[in-house]
Amino acid sequence: MSISNINSVIAVVPVRDQEAAVGWYKTLLARDADIVPVEGVAEWQLAENAWLQVTADPGRAGSSTVIIGVDDINAQCNACTAANVSHGEVIEYPGIIKMIEVTDLDGNKVAFVQNISNETQSLE
Repeated sequence: MSISNINSVIAVVPVRDQEAAVGWYKTLLARDADIVPVEGVAEWQLAENAWLQVTADPGRAGSSTVIIGVDDINAQCNACTAANVSHGEVIEYPGIIKMIEVTDLDGNKVAFVQNISNETQSLE
């Protein structure tokens, strides 16, 4: 069996303190949540059919990793720094990706990744 009709993705991030976490993600993403569909859930639309959901789930808090694609990792580093969100050093997998990681208040990881495989191919 294969799934061939996928049309959207929601990455779910479980947190202990919903209010504090929403504040942190608001800072990281530089805007309020796009929707709050029910109490304890806040969602940001990151791309046409890609959403980040922060949900109160203390038992699972700190257990997720979300990978978000960006066009320019250096611009993302600057945005994190401007928002006072600490991030690790840029890690590069030559010819594949450049990435940074940030960690939310519960220990969930958010990785920002720039695909550089096209850059390598265009240089050849």
